[in-house]
Amino acid sequence: MTNMGILHPGAMGISIAASAKSTGHDVYWVSAGRSEESRQRAEEHGLTSLDTLEDLCKTCEIIICVCPSHAAEDVAQQVIDVGFTGLYCDGNAISPQKSQGIGEKLTAANIDYVDGSIVGPPAWKPDTTRFYLSGQSADQVKALFDNSVTTAMVIGDEIGRASALKMVFAAQTKGFTALICAIQATAEKLGVREDLDNEWTMRDTDSVEQTQNRVRNVTAKAWRFSGEMQEIADTFGEAGLPNGFFLGALDVYERIGHFKGADETPELIDVLQALIDGK
Repeated sequence: MTNMGILHPGAMGISIAASAKSTGHDVYWVSAGRSEESRQRAEEHGLTSLDTLEDLCKTCEIIICVCPSHAAEDVAQQVIDVGFTGLYCDGNAISPQKSQGIGEKLTAANIDYVDGSIVGPPAWKPDTTRFYLSGQSADQVKALFDNSVTTAMVIGDEIGRASALKMVFAAQTKGFTALICAIQATAEKLGVREDLDNEWTMRDTDSVEQTQNRVRNVTAKAWRFSGEMQEIADTFGEAGLPNGFFLGALDVYERIGHFKGADETPELIDVLQALIDGK
């Protein structure tokens, strides 16, 4: 049995924590400064609350970080600053070069490091969510999830490999959604959205409804996806490939990021108008 820490139990992080908890491991989190929603999630799934990050680092042998992309470096530095000496796994959607940079800092501080990335929805059903891992100690993280609904997979010893896979996968899925958002907004602005929908319907009767739902539903996570698009753009740029599309996708998601926390899924026209207005 391992003492595992989770930073931080948001919608995805709590499912990862619950998977480890279900296999008999003790899972801890830091409650100070977190939202009431986070507290409720942690209590519901039996996570043990600790007061400070220092307490977490003293208690746990392994810490897994699942946070927005832009915060990954800061969270890792905070763990270094309080003197953690165990194994740290970054499970965030970051570029391979950023993961490698985080790994270098952690290694210099005598912290073992595993590169991770999560593909799929929050892990509540079997065979839907894969936690890809790379690094010399990746098997230790994988063992936390054996016989759980999270499918943990080691894909190599190289730090950055798991993050690279996430970047190219999300480039297709979330990049395509951003493109669809931009197409629909442009068609609305030019007064031909109904004509476009008719053309799509003649090709595939279900395509219009699916497209509209995709545009409306992405608003809940757009605030998070904008940072991910920056990471993907950096990944493509580092590989010597054009990255401008993903900088455009970043702009798309920033324009609809304010829908975060809305009580209801916004109407399509409201999303398109926000895209058109740029706010």
